[in-house]
Amino acid sequence: MKVLFLNGPNLNLLGQREPEIYGSMTLTDIEDMVREHADRHNVEVVFHQSNHEGELVTQVQQSAGDYDYVILNAAAYTHTSIALKDAIVGSGVSAIEIHLTNVHAREAYRRKSMIAQACIGSINGFGASSYILGLEAAILHNKAKH
Repeated sequence: MKVLFLNGPNLNLLGQREPEIYGSMTLTDIEDMVREHADRHNVEVVFHQSNHEGELVTQVQQSAGDYDYVILNAAAYTHTSIALKDAIVGSGVSAIEIHLTNVHAREAYRRKSMIAQACIGSINGFGASSYILGLEAAILHNKAKH
């Protein structure tokens, strides 16, 4: 199984940006943690981060056929990007939405996800572990399909 982790805007600042909200781990720390977990399950993982919506859209479009799952932390684009939603639907990729924080316990504008209806599921509020839980969800979903 092959999984693409896509990270949206400002996630490159993890570890220094509002650590009281987003934690002290860097994106590299999270990627290393996920790689270790993926290796134990014989899952190939690839990571990409961009602050540009169009680049994330392109990554989603190009993932179809190359990856079994896209695990997407679209960050702020979660709440605004119809383009990302349309890319998920149009490409037919199996996507899982993840967030470090519990978006439902935050500002009202963060409670609406534009991409949720295009995803097979959503995980939020577990900090860096949301990435591991997203990977576990993909593994279990994949097993259920076969």
